[in-house]
Amino acid sequence: MTDTLTLIARLTAKPDRAEMLGEALQSLVSPTRAESGSIDYHLHRDNDDPTVWILYENWRSRADLDAHFQQPYTKAVMARFPDLLARDMELTFCTMTPPRP
Repeated sequence: MTDTLTLIARLTAKPDRAEMLGEALQSLVSPTRAESGSIDYHLHRDNDDPTVWILYENWRSRADLDAHFQQPYTKAVMARFPDLLARDMELTFCTMTPPRP
């Protein structure tokens, strides 16, 4: 699984749009988890700032993540971002390191 890609996406909602953003992101969870390249996909809310939502995602490969961004449900939610987000998404791409013996 050396190709496995982790994406941590931090999304900050406009103050009056935090719940709407959460609902939009929640609508992605089930269909995304059903994608063949999705290993796991979890939505979190920041404990200190309720306008911040965090997606923790693991994908079999970058190609699988790229395919996810082309799904109609993903595009539909992202099309709403200009109205919902206070700033651009912050994306962190990383690779898990194996444990040492």
